[in-house]
Amino acid sequence: MKITQLRPILWTEDIPGTIDFYTNTLNFTCDEYNEGWGWASLSLDGVGIMLAGPNAHTAYDKIGFTGSFYFSTDDVDALWQQLKDKARVCYGIENFDHGMREFAIYDNNGYLLQFGQEIGQ
Repeated sequence: MKITQLRPILWTEDIPGTIDFYTNTLNFTCDEYNEGWGWASLSLDGVGIMLAGPNAHTAYDKIGFTGSFYFSTDDVDALWQQLKDKARVCYGIENFDHGMREFAIYDNNGYLLQFGQEIGQ
């Protein structure tokens, strides 16, 4: 047995607004949106995420996540130029001692999205 994919489900109270952010800001494609279910599936370059409204199966107080989503890229500088003026920036592009060049932004829900590339790659 092996795990073949990880597709996080991001909770949102604004699915259309979140679809708009991921498609227009990050260039994801909305593969499916079911308004009745309160659910959508998005993808970009083999990376998939799903969006959903909070449901009855789990306790819900507010949108929140205690981590970040880290995207590896093959051109972090070009991606920084593309995104720096389109989203709220957490930290600008910089080199880190752990060998990564990266930056971070927030999506429209406040989720932290980090983008990085190995230095010298």
